[in-house]
Order: sequence, then C-alpha cells, then structure tokens
Amino acid sequence: MPLNLDAVGTRSEPADRSWSHKDALLYALGVGAGALEPAGFELEFTTENSQGIAQRVLPTFATIVGQGGGGRLAIGEFDPAMLVHGEQAIHLHREIPPEGTVSITSTVAGMYDKGSAGLVVLESESRDAATGELAFTTRTALFIRGEGGFGGPRNPENDEEAKLAAEPLPAREPDEVISYATRPDQALLYRLSGDRNPLHSDPAFAKRAGFDRPILHGLCTYGFTGRALLHALCGSDPARFGSMRARFSKPTMPGDTLNVSIWDMGASADGFYRFRTETQRGETVIDAGLFQLA
Repeated sequence: MPLNLDAVGTRSEPADRSWSHKDALLYALGVGAGALEPAGFELEFTTENSQGIAQRVLPTFATIVGQGGGGRLAIGEFDPAMLVHGEQAIHLHREIPPEGTVSITSTVAGMYDKGSAGLVVLESESRDAATGELAFTTRTALFIRGEGGFGGPRNPENDEEAKLAAEPLPAREPDEVISYATRPDQALLYRLSGDRNPLHSDPAFAKRAGFDRPILHGLCTYGFTGRALLHALCGSDPARFGSMRARFSKPTMPGDTLNVSIWDMGASADGFYRFRTETQRGETVIDAGLFQLA
C-alpha cells in the first residue's frame, strides 16, 4: 500500500475552522494551565470573566485550530496503525484571539524516504476568514512505518531552522529548567479538545497497541512544553511567541512530570532557543526543539 508520491505539492481547498472563548479555555486546562497556581497569572488563559483580566490564548492552541484540509489530500494508502506523529511546528504571525474563524489551506510539502518508513510533511496556512490576514502556519510530519524504500530524498533541503534544530544541544547546563506535573486524568481532559483516539482513553485499546495503559497525546506534551517556553522566555506574553518546532521521541504517560530544559542560542543565533522535554524517569519525550521569539 504505497504512498502517492504524485501528491507532493498538491493543495487542499480552503476549509473554515471556528472557535469560541470556551474552546480556548478548555484547551488551556487540557495542557495544565492553572494547575499550579489557580489564583495566579494563568487566570488570563483559564478564565474569561476575572475582574481586571482580559482573556488571552495559549499560542500552542494553533495545533488545534490550525489543522484542517489535510484529510482531503490523497497521500496514499497505508495502515493507519503504522502512523505516528513525528514532528510538529507552529509559526504565529499574530496573537490568537479568544474567538475567531480561519480559512485553512493544507499542502503536501514533501515525502521523504527514511528506509523502513516514509515521512510525509503537511503544511497548513490559516488566514482570518474575514480579512484574509495570515494568522498562523503549522507544519506536521507523519512517520509511517513500512512505507519507506521508494528511493526519494531522506530529508527536506534548504530548511535552515531544521538544520539548527538537528544540531547537538549545547554542552553546558541548560539556562533554565521548568517542571510541570501532569494529572493522572490529563489525557481524558485533553481529548475534549478534539483528539478522541482511544489510545489515550481506552485501556483495552492501549494494550492492543502495546502499552500497559493509555498514553498522553503527543500534542498535549507539546502544549505543556509551549507553556514553559511562554512563561520562561516571553514573560507570559503570547504576542512575543514567534515559532516552535520539535520532534516527538517517546510517549508520555498521564501523571508524569515534564522537565523542560532551555538553552539560549543568542551567541550563534539571536532570538533562538533550543529545548528538550524529559520525564521524571529521565526519558526524552520531546527533542530537537527550537523556539524563536516574535
């Protein structure tokens, strides 16, 4: 069941995606906002009616409202059980409002031969449905086991940020480490934002997939990591959050503690930071992390 290599470069028709302030609040809770300080600074992300506090939206909410149209792209036939989310990137061109509608167009940016697997890269562009102004872009890499060996290029070319993200982390200690504990029911809460895959909720399904129990969504771990970057590097101001890209390297379990290590790359790349997320067991769950201030 091969990948459709002719799909590279094809674009979907625009698809609208709307959200309300309630969707943004639910997402924030799903990625742990307010858990440590319910009466603290994260009220701006977890409430819409606190006195003197205007609601704002976590930048990684773009992974929810910036996905669409990709399902209409004919990338080929394959066993869905062999597909895993390999990498995710977001680029915000302006702050996400608490309510809005965007028109999303997705493109098959490339297909790459990883030998035992194929890597399909989808890029989505979201524009304000009313004004046409570019709001945010996302880049999703899908790793499909058993679909390699077709003789194509192994990696994207001319992607300088990808090259920077792939470089070894600095040999020094991280400049900052942020730790967040996830809840035992974190996956049950996060799934209400849209990803109802039973891998994250049904113990019997998780066992069939080879796990002792349901695992946490990769994009939930990504959201926790994005919160750490927002508070540590942007002074908790979403308007300063530029772009974030990372690779998913290992599943996270609900209840794990996530330790986000951050390195300032200002000496060699001004405005860029490297990051890595590990569990309390020392397992790296997100690597090749690269963040840029707006």
